[in-house]
Amino acid sequence: MRRLAFLPGTILLVAASAVAQLNSTPASTQPAFPSFSGPASAAQPLYAVALPAVPAPASPAAAGWPSPSPLPSAAPAEPPQGVYGVLQNFDWQLYAGYTYLRFYELPNTVLNMNGFDVSVAYYHRGGWIAAEGAMVGAFGSQSSKFVQGVGGARFRWSKPRAVELWAHGLVGGAHQSPQTPYGSQTAFGFEGGGGLDIHAHHRRISYRLEGDVLGTRFFSTYQYSPKASVGIVYKF
Repeated sequence: MRRLAFLPGTILLVAASAVAQLNSTPASTQPAFPSFSGPASAAQPLYAVALPAVPAPASPAAAGWPSPSPLPSAAPAEPPQGVYGVLQNFDWQLYAGYTYLRFYELPNTVLNMNGFDVSVAYYHRGGWIAAEGAMVGAFGSQSSKFVQGVGGARFRWSKPRAVELWAHGLVGGAHQSPQTPYGSQTAFGFEGGGGLDIHAHHRRISYRLEGDVLGTRFFSTYQYSPKASVGIVYKF
């Protein structure tokens, strides 16, 4: 019974010794737990981790990279098409038509002749002056024939969608038959005159009215013979 009486006293003594030992432990050895009793600003993080500093990105020039090329600008728009594009002037003109020639062969000899007239003209870049070559062939009574080939220049003046006026001067040679006792069958020849081209609905086609004077020098004298022609012009 005496041992049982000392047992409570022994337990109280051990408990008191444990409390005294806890109170005597230094603060530095106590575990650092955050305090939730104080204000939020006094709370300390459980662990502090230091992150490495990230450098700012360098410019392409400083890094040695090539500078980006500027984007190509859009090609300039083509200018609107002008009147020249709508009313195109062609460089070449080819003509063929009917011809009437009143050939004064001799002072007392006049031949009324019918035939053909052909010519080709080239206008450089559709300009107003052209190089031209032409030939006329006519036939009359008593097996008479007349042929003349000439070349020279042509000049024109055009009005849009209407007509084209032109004039020309050509020189070359002429031949007439049959043989006569008055001299050679060949002679110097020239042609001068002009005409009117009326544009058709199709821009490549025109109708021509032409009047000229043919000059020749047969039998050591000059002949001046009027010529009229009508036909079609093809442009290309």
